[in-house]
Amino acid sequence: MSESWIVGINPVDSALRNDPAAVRELLLEGGRRNPRVQELAERARQLHIAVRQVERAELERHAAAARHQGVAVRCELAPVVQETDLSALLARDGAQTLVLVLDGVTDPHNLGACLRCAAAAKATAVVVPKDRAVGLTPVVRRAAAGGAELVPLVAVTNLARTLRELKAAGVWITGLAGGGGQSIHAVDLHGPTALVLGGEGDGLRRLTRELCDFVAEIPMPGAMESLNVSVATGIALFEALRQRGAR
Repeated sequence: MSESWIVGINPVDSALRNDPAAVRELLLEGGRRNPRVQELAERARQLHIAVRQVERAELERHAAAARHQGVAVRCELAPVVQETDLSALLARDGAQTLVLVLDGVTDPHNLGACLRCAAAAKATAVVVPKDRAVGLTPVVRRAAAGGAELVPLVAVTNLARTLRELKAAGVWITGLAGGGGQSIHAVDLHGPTALVLGGEGDGLRRLTRELCDFVAEIPMPGAMESLNVSVATGIALFEALRQRGAR
């Protein structure tokens, strides 16, 4: 299995809470006395996880561009979810299937925030195209605040083919786009559902939009014409949960 670094107080806290068995060591910046960092270090010791004090430069090297806040953990990653695993995930969730498809979200903060929303909604999977999305970088993991460890991220070679496979498996596909013609609140999101959102700036690509069973929009009576993709993701996912009576 491969390993990765998770940095920042909240992401590290989530890693220790949700999957402590995967955490191999915790690093904290020497000389820093942040009470929350010290509490994380003490919890790691109680879990028999190695704790080391290091120089700030070492933390910055592991964090890449992410803000580490004086703490990081080295984690063993679960096997990457393959395209061929998607059918098993659909079968597992059955009528409760809820897939988030991101058509070209390239900003790591946006992808991380979308993963966080998907994890909170207990989505079946998040599907992204391999050539139009960032990987699970430290910045993505930090923005996801633990969500990257809780929801499968499936990178697919051909998004259009995957959408056709979802339809063949009985999943109804709803795309989100301005001028969709109907409100997301009017679309029936009971049963196996995939919600498709486009990338920053361009929105849904033409072929992606054509493959959707429905195209809907989020009502915005105010002066703004669009929302950040992660905000729109949260609204769409939790509208599906509302219709399903989730608690």
